[in-house]
Amino acid sequence: MKKLFLSIVIMMLGATFAFAGQWIRINQLGYLPESVKVAVLISEEPIDLSAFDIVNAATGKRVKSFKSVEFTGKFGTMQSTYRLDFSEFEVSGEYYLRVGETTSPVFPINTSVYDGTADFLLNYMRQQRCGYNPHIQDSCHTHDGYILYHPTKTGQHIDVTGGWHDATDYLQYTTTSANAIYQMMFAYQENPEVFGDEYDARGHKGANGIPDIVDEIKWGLDWLNKMNPEPGELYNQIADDRDHAGMRLPNECKVDYGYGPGQGRPVYFCSGEPQIRGTFMNSTTGVASTAGKFASCFALGARVLEPFYPEFAKLIGSKADAAYQEGVKKPGNCQTASVLAPYIYEEDNWVDDMELGAMELYLFTGERSYYEQAIEYARREPVTPWMGADSARHYQWYPFMNMGHYHLAKNGNERVSKEFIRNLRTGIHRTYEKALESPYRHGIPYIWCSNNLTTAMLTQCRLYRELTGDNTYAEMEASLRDWLFGCNPWGTSMIVELPAHGDYPSQPHSSYLNAGKGNTVGGLVDGPVYFNIFKHLEGVNMEGIPNRPGEDYARFQPDLMVYHDAIGDYSTNEPTMDGTACLTYYLSSLQADGAKQAAAKK
Repeated sequence: MKKLFLSIVIMMLGATFAFAGQWIRINQLGYLPESVKVAVLISEEPIDLSAFDIVNAATGKRVKSFKSVEFTGKFGTMQSTYRLDFSEFEVSGEYYLRVGETTSPVFPINTSVYDGTADFLLNYMRQQRCGYNPHIQDSCHTHDGYILYHPTKTGQHIDVTGGWHDATDYLQYTTTSANAIYQMMFAYQENPEVFGDEYDARGHKGANGIPDIVDEIKWGLDWLNKMNPEPGELYNQIADDRDHAGMRLPNECKVDYGYGPGQGRPVYFCSGEPQIRGTFMNSTTGVASTAGKFASCFALGARVLEPFYPEFAKLIGSKADAAYQEGVKKPGNCQTASVLAPYIYEEDNWVDDMELGAMELYLFTGERSYYEQAIEYARREPVTPWMGADSARHYQWYPFMNMGHYHLAKNGNERVSKEFIRNLRTGIHRTYEKALESPYRHGIPYIWCSNNLTTAMLTQCRLYRELTGDNTYAEMEASLRDWLFGCNPWGTSMIVELPAHGDYPSQPHSSYLNAGKGNTVGGLVDGPVYFNIFKHLEGVNMEGIPNRPGEDYARFQPDLMVYHDAIGDYSTNEPTMDGTACLTYYLSSLQADGAKQAAAKK
């Protein structure tokens, strides 16, 4: 009996030992030689750690040992976590980190790690095109649309075909599309030399003498121009959540809005008043949040597109002020509308959009009055409110960073520049204080589309660092970057098929994937959400693609939030067009950094 009891104890101990594990989370894409490099070790058992090794992946030999180890406590189900800093190591090669018998995935260190990554994101943008879609080589939604909420034109047809589908559904919003256009223009403006030309204007393989990101910008601005056909006539949305009618390819969309199956969708006019939201109304108070976005895109677009499309650039440039004046006349936020479900873009702020519109008009025209108005709007919201907060409603504070503050900090006089540098720093520091609580140095609230907030904070950190030379937040910036490429609780990249050799979303919430039409290559998925949000969402599930279960990452889920690589989880694993576009600036900047480091070594 004692022997039997002893055998059972031994078996139990063995089972416990087999279950307990350690993992090293790293940026799977790799690191530039001269960059912050910090991995995170997680352990299901309490451990003491004082050193780690970096190992040559080809030879298996230790290259260097490090004692730069920081204990960061318990995190979720992990009893011990440590930050492993190997920033001082700058030798190019292929490596892995080692702690005892635990090793990280192999990763590169070299100056070309980020080459082509910003262009890679454009694969997803091309997939999201509405009208002619190069991914399926067919057209969709060619009958859009029929006007709603206009005082004299309701029921009339207007040609608003084009633009991008917002995500896996086929709705289209000025809110997110304009931000995507602006961010891609900013990326090109800051780093024009890094973008390639492998596709034509229709999105087909084949160079056309125009950088691919400019092709995508032009596609978006063509649509935005249609959404503002006349002065004072601004439109905010095409279709609504009646489009959530199951997964199907866009060219097979037959939703009937009362105009016949697939024969057109509603186009929501910016009335400045509340509009339908199922049994509720949305909380629209004005037009300015949308008008400011039109203005900033038209003013910057006129400059960016002038070398390529001078007549079109002149046309949209002539529209910028009229759009801006609509925001002046009707201040307030312009929210999206829904019919069946309670989910909308609940944008509450608008002075940031008018600030950016005024600032881009100033940079476009040189007219000083726009500059003064930009400052006036900017002082009404010194810090984007989600920064440092624990939560927010869906897209409540959007865009997720204030580009107007950056332009005022860069282009203002000394007093104004200091004021808005301080505002940028305040938002970063509030996030930094929360980040210190996490072994991943990730202080983002885990609301819906948390990866978009991560990307916004990445952008703000870099722009602040470039403006000031202050490296106080450089480690947090690197952690936000690495979070997107696998240094997170789940050890997965958040960008589909980047890197190709890594762990990435293989089952994103995608109609293409569901129909066997390929993956959403280059798409940035939503990212983790608070468990309390996830458990109350309608229709979300852990279903995978046929004959393949979804990955629930049960072993690694923290107590606080969840992420799942499952096609049925639209809350954490659905790529978004605006989040993907917003990452083009940061990745293009890293490619530019790599080129500078390479040149310096010659």
